[in-house]
Amino acid sequence: MTADIPPLELCEITSGYGDVPVIRRISMVFPKGLITTIIGSNGAGKSTAIKVASGLLRAWNGSIRVRGTDITREPADRRVHRGIAYVPQGRIVVPEMSVRDNLMIGAHILGGNRAAIEAALQRVLELFPALKPLMKQQADTMSGGEQQMLAIGRALMTTPDILMLDEPSLGLSPKFVDIVFEKLFSLRAEGMTIAMVEQKASHALGISDRGYVMHLGQVACEGPAPDLLANDDIKRLFLGEIPESMKTLSFNDA
Repeated sequence: MTADIPPLELCEITSGYGDVPVIRRISMVFPKGLITTIIGSNGAGKSTAIKVASGLLRAWNGSIRVRGTDITREPADRRVHRGIAYVPQGRIVVPEMSVRDNLMIGAHILGGNRAAIEAALQRVLELFPALKPLMKQQADTMSGGEQQMLAIGRALMTTPDILMLDEPSLGLSPKFVDIVFEKLFSLRAEGMTIAMVEQKASHALGISDRGYVMHLGQVACEGPAPDLLANDDIKRLFLGEIPESMKTLSFNDA
């Protein structure tokens, strides 16, 4: 296996819910140690794309590869063992459990190895020191920002090398948005591969290396994040105007 094989690839993926397609023949590459952000309007298929990658949604066609290995038919729990962690939209934590117990849910993959669990826990607390004094606190008594840190921390307890996040800034105050994005940038500096779906396009692309723009279930364009930020069509898209070049995209084009 050569060093240039990316950690994660989606190749010609079609999927959806029931018999309704949401994404069709999309291909994405997530390079090692970089942040790749997927942006687009509501209903464009962004979340569907990373749910397929994580195994929470079945790929109807196409393939998913992790470090060159086809994992298309593998269940979500097996993908966790391959180093993929997924942080869902909405700060999902177990409300009646303590912060520590929520983190330990992620540690189940370590098979009771106390040294590995302790090392993972210390890494999470170094990244999110605000969680340290809250370890015995019940999760539903925390602020939204604290819950999001906990959700990310729980994913990191699985010791992943690929971290996928769905709308990590959703519902957070500006202070916590900055904190979360800063921590994601720190993880990138450690060499983690990060795939992120985000509505705060400018903010997310500002810390990203690459980006994809989705429209009507397809990839409308892709490229280095600074180039996407400077693209006038994308600026108009996120001001509510759909560029003419994107209006013509439809499932019939595939």
